Amino acid sequence: MSKWLTSAWMVLITLLILTTIRYWDPVPVEILRLKTFDLYQSTGDRKYGENVTLYDIEEHHLKEHGQWPWKRTVLAQLVADLYNQGASLVVLNFMFPEEDRLGGDADLISVMQQVPVVITQTASARALDEQATPRGLSYQGDPFPWLFRFPGAVKNIKPIADVAAGVGMVATIPEIDGVVRRMPTAIRVGEKTIYPSLPMEVMRVAVGSKSFQIKATAAGISKVRVRGFPVVDTDSNGRVWLDYSIRIPRSSSIEEPYTFEGKIVIVGLVADGLTQPVATPFGPADTHEINARMIETMIAGTSIKRWDIANLLETLDFFIFGIILIVLVPRLGMKWTLPVVLFLFSTGAWTAMYAFNHYKILFDLSYPLLGGLLLYMQLLFNKYAREYAAKMLIKKQFGTYLSPAMVMILQKNPELLKLGGETKKLSILFADIRGFTPISEQYKTDPQGLTSLINRFLTPMTDFIMARDGTIDKYMGDCIMAFWNAPVNVEGHELKSVESALGMVQTLKKLNDELESEGLMPIKIGIGINTGEVVVGNMGSNNRFDYSILGDAANLASRLEGQSKGYGVTIILGEETARAVDNELYCIELDKIAVKGKMDAISIFTVLGRADWVLHNTDWFALDQQHDKFLTLYRDQSWKVAEKFANDLKDSWPDMADYYDIMLNRIAEYKENSPGEDWDGVYRATTK
Repeated sequence: MSKWLTSAWMVLITLLILTTIRYWDPVPVEILRLKTFDLYQSTGDRKYGENVTLYDIEEHHLKEHGQWPWKRTVLAQLVADLYNQGASLVVLNFMFPEEDRLGGDADLISVMQQVPVVITQTASARALDEQATPRGLSYQGDPFPWLFRFPGAVKNIKPIADVAAGVGMVATIPEIDGVVRRMPTAIRVGEKTIYPSLPMEVMRVAVGSKSFQIKATAAGISKVRVRGFPVVDTDSNGRVWLDYSIRIPRSSSIEEPYTFEGKIVIVGLVADGLTQPVATPFGPADTHEINARMIETMIAGTSIKRWDIANLLETLDFFIFGIILIVLVPRLGMKWTLPVVLFLFSTGAWTAMYAFNHYKILFDLSYPLLGGLLLYMQLLFNKYAREYAAKMLIKKQFGTYLSPAMVMILQKNPELLKLGGETKKLSILFADIRGFTPISEQYKTDPQGLTSLINRFLTPMTDFIMARDGTIDKYMGDCIMAFWNAPVNVEGHELKSVESALGMVQTLKKLNDELESEGLMPIKIGIGINTGEVVVGNMGSNNRFDYSILGDAANLASRLEGQSKGYGVTIILGEETARAVDNELYCIELDKIAVKGKMDAISIFTVLGRADWVLHNTDWFALDQQHDKFLTLYRDQSWKVAEKFANDLKDSWPDMADYYDIMLNRIAEYKENSPGEDWDGVYRATTK
C-alpha cells in the first residue's frame, strides 16, 4: 500500500473534504441532523400542557349528527356547549369557504357574535386569491424576504370571517424528510401581505391584542411576540421548533367539564377519511394537535432555539476535533487515544444534550461524532497498515536469517530494530568449509550438484543457529556468518553461540555419514567465535542495504575461524566468549596468538563439551591438568619437557592429537630457531 495513502496528509485531506461537506450541508447531512434533534426530544421528560385542550370530532359524532360537513347550527351548539363547560377560547380548526347548504350560517354567526371564536384559512400553492382575511401586524426590519411565500389562499365566506374573533393561517411546512418539526408563525401570500399562523392568532385573541410583532435583521427573522406573552425565538424563516415533550389533553365528549375549564379548546376532525394527519418525529399527528403543541410551546416561553451561527460553529468544532485526532492518534496509538477519543465523544454528546435539556438550544452532535469516528478509524487503519507494512518488511528482511519466534518478537516490538547503527556487544560466529577446492572438483561437470551439496550443508547449519536465537548475517559461498544479541536482545548469547557451534559439529557428522554412503567426500569445517562490541544496523546504500555488523570483534571472529585448521581443532573461541561460557561448557586454552593484521595478542580456546560431564570424568580432568602444565612449559621455553607432555597428551587424548602434533612441530622449529629470551609466548600468525 502506498505510503501516501496511509499518511497524515491523506487524513488531513479527508478532514478537509468532510469539513467542506458539513459546511455545504447536503440533504443527507441535514436529515441526519434533524433525526438527532428528534433523539433529543425523545430523551426528555414528558409533561401535559396547561393551556390547551383538544376536542376531537370522531366517528361516533358523525353517527349522531350525520355526514360531514354538518349543518352549521350543530357547530354553533358545540361552540356554545364548550363555553358553557368553561372554555376560555374556542378554536375551530376547519374552514367555511362556502355557504352552508343546509342553511345554518345564521346560527353560527349569531354565536360567534356573542363569544370569541378563532377559525382558520389556508395558504395555497395555486393562486386562488391573494387576499385572505387580514389581521393586525407590526414589524421591525424587513421580514418579507424571509417568510415562506404562497401565491394564493383559500379563505372563509365573508359573513363568517367578519364576525370571527381571529382568523389564522394553517400551513404546515415539513422538513426535507417530510416530517413536521417547525411551524411558521406567519406566512406571506402574494407580494405584499403577511398573515399570522393559527397559533399566533389564537394567542392574540386570547389576550385581546390588536396585532402581533415580528423582528427581522439582515440575517433573517429572529423573534416574534404577542403582547402579554413571552418573546418567542424563531429561525430565520420565522418558524418555531415544536416541543414534542408536551402532551396535549384531548377529549371527544362534552360531558367532561373539568377538561375544558379555563382552557383554549381547539376543535378538530379525527374521523377516518376527513383528515390528513401530518408526519412528526413520533408518528402521525392531526393538524389541530400540531397547532396546540405550538401554542403551548410559545406560551411557556421556553421555545426551542437553534442559533443562526450554529452550522458554522459545528463545522469549526468538527475541524478542530479532527486536527486533535490527527495530532494524537499517530503519536499515541489506540491504547492511549481511545480513552481520550471516548472522553471527547462523550463530552460532546453530554454538552449537546445538556444544552437542549436545560436551555432548549439545539446543537448537532451527529456529524462531529460520525465524522470524527470516520477520521479515527482512518487514522487507526493507517497506523495498523504502516505497522503491518513494517512487520512485513521485518519479515522480509529478517525472515531468512532469524527464527520465526525472533521475527515475531521484532514485529511486536519494532522499536528494538534501530535503523542505522548502534554499538552493542555481540557474539559473532564464522563457519567455513575446509578444503572446498577438492570437493568442488567432484562437480566440474555438475555445478547444480555442487549447489545442492552446499544447500545440504547450509540448511541444517542455519536451522541450528536460528533455533538458538542466532541471526544469519550472510552466506559467502561456503561460509556462514552469524551473530547473537541483535536485533533482539538474547540473554546468554555467548553460551547460545557456542552451543550452536557444538550442534553444528554434531549435525555435520550425520551429513558426512550420508555423503560417505553416497560415495562423496566428507565435509570438514572450521568455526571461529568471538564476543565484543560492534556496530550493528542497516548497512549499505539508500537503495540497497542489509542488516549487518562492523567492528574489530567481527574481524577477529573471522580470523579465529581461519586459525582453526592451524590448531587442528574445529572450534576456536575468543577469550571473552570462553570466559562467559566457562561455567556451562568445558573449554581449554590453546595458545596466545596475534592474528594477522593485529599487534595485540589474545588467548584462544576450544570447547570440548558440557562442563559437568567433563569435570566428572577423572581421565579428562587429569588430562586438563597436564595440558595446563604443557602450556606453562611451552611458554617458559622448556622445550624438552614440553615435548614429553605433548607426546603423552597426544597418546592419551586422541581428540586433541592433531593439536599436539602441530604444537610439537612448532616446538621443533623453536628448538632450531629460538624465539629469544624475551619471547612473550605469543604466536604471531602470518596467514588468515
